[in-house]
Amino acid sequence: MSVDTVIQDTSAVAGPLTLVHAADTAPGWWRSAVIYQVYPRSFRDVNGDGVGDLAGITEELPHLADLGVDAVWLSPFFRSPQRDAGYDVSDYCDVDPIFGTLSDFDVMMAESHRLGLRVIVDLVPNHCSDQHPAFQAALAAPAGSPEREMFIFRDGTGPDGQEPPNNWQSHFGGPAWTRVPGPDGQPGQWYLHLFDSSQPDFNWDNPAVHAEFERVLRFWLDRGVSGFRVDVAHALVKAPGLPAWGGRADGGNSDGYPGHEAPMFGQPAVHDIYRKWRLILDGYGPDRILCAEASVDLQRLAHWVRPDEMHQAFNFPYLHAGLDVFRLRSVITDSLRVLDGVGAPSTWVLSNHDVVRHATRFGYNGPGPRDGDGIGPSDPQPDEKLGRRRAAAASLFMLGLPGAAYLYQGEELGLPDGIEIPGHLRQDPTFARTAGQRLGRDGCRVPLPWRAGDRHLGFGPGEDPWLPIPASFGKLARDQQAASPSSHLSLYRDALARRRELDLGRGSLSWVEDWCTGSSLGYLNGTTLVLMNLNHEPLVMPSGQVLIRSLPGGTADALASGETAWIEIGPDAAAD
Repeated sequence: MSVDTVIQDTSAVAGPLTLVHAADTAPGWWRSAVIYQVYPRSFRDVNGDGVGDLAGITEELPHLADLGVDAVWLSPFFRSPQRDAGYDVSDYCDVDPIFGTLSDFDVMMAESHRLGLRVIVDLVPNHCSDQHPAFQAALAAPAGSPEREMFIFRDGTGPDGQEPPNNWQSHFGGPAWTRVPGPDGQPGQWYLHLFDSSQPDFNWDNPAVHAEFERVLRFWLDRGVSGFRVDVAHALVKAPGLPAWGGRADGGNSDGYPGHEAPMFGQPAVHDIYRKWRLILDGYGPDRILCAEASVDLQRLAHWVRPDEMHQAFNFPYLHAGLDVFRLRSVITDSLRVLDGVGAPSTWVLSNHDVVRHATRFGYNGPGPRDGDGIGPSDPQPDEKLGRRRAAAASLFMLGLPGAAYLYQGEELGLPDGIEIPGHLRQDPTFARTAGQRLGRDGCRVPLPWRAGDRHLGFGPGEDPWLPIPASFGKLARDQQAASPSSHLSLYRDALARRRELDLGRGSLSWVEDWCTGSSLGYLNGTTLVLMNLNHEPLVMPSGQVLIRSLPGGTADALASGETAWIEIGPDAAAD
């Protein structure tokens, strides 16, 4: 039976079904995994310096195993000046002292394996720190030298080269070029940085850059990691000649400038890099993976996960679909169809370290925060209760989908963004580069609350955390929620257990047309109906066994507004 065939099912429970995706039988743990993102500096601080550390991750790993996730993804913990929270790397093969040592990493790896958890590490191959020895050598070397060829140096334009080589802009605001002095102390060449000026872009036209990162891959694979999440995986190769670009700095679509034409993103040669990396990982066995952070449309995203390239790619269209039922259905259908076409699983994600947490985003009935920007005390404020209710519904809806799911630390607690962060404590470079016009991403990076009665809510025993923890987080602390069967944490724990028991990550997906309206969305995964109600009025549920619902203590036969339920309807209703 072909995809998108409408099946006239005679069951009064299911009604007409539209099959989109068949059950997945291909090998690979990652195809259905639930992967938990740890942002190390905000996870748990054991040594009391106000910043999370590897020892803190090790100490709390049992909580993640108990939650029911399959793997942990660690945001950067490498040596770094921390100008961009570790995404400015000065040594890819060592641990920054604020997080611990390589020995601490090995202890963490041993504990994760004891608990049955895999570990994926972040890799940042587009750019490094300006303190990286290779960039320092480039600054000391003349134009055209092998040292400078590791990066993208160019002569300027205009009189005396005083204008940048082209008009590209930084993601964090301002120009994407910075000029450096020449050997004589006079203004010299410019170097490219798509992000902060402290993050020079590597020159991936240079084979020496390829060799260096292949060395880095092997270093961490030899230490037992299960793979890599690749930061801005679509940006490494730039178009020949570095042509001007009048579109968005992030390569998103804008009037007259479709994203696929952006000269700094998605160049064909980038795929040759990942084919070589895939061969390296395959040499370590079939269970090591690559996951692309590639902010491109779904059709192009499939190019990153062809059989000889990466295993997964983040599904940003899903993250940005919000709670629009028409957009959600379209994105889910297109994701499964396009990725099935190359034999890859889809991934699903609602929050990460770069966006406002979904418990906050969903607290608005009108326009919410702009993508990539935070919320301050002078901005329109979300309805916290509404946001948490919708977040629970959206999370339960997502966890029923076939494929892999990514969770961001703290979302299992229903944490909102930190809003009351004074300007002098903000650390995202976006805030500084835009003179405060864009608040940046600090709000979603606020440290976690572990124990309500402890100093700093259990995050750390000593100095104030690197970002302030809102007092309101006390009632959301992990120990408070662990004791309540009706908490957000209990919902996640129960949902992940049911997901594994029913093997939903390997399942199928058919839209249940009678439940796909302008205000509700329902799909069948195997014999489990996942139904979300976004209407202002309750929705009468079909008959069947309610396995789990996002609002505790609801009406037995109706879904409340902003509620999702999983309903077992039996094999007869799911048959075609």
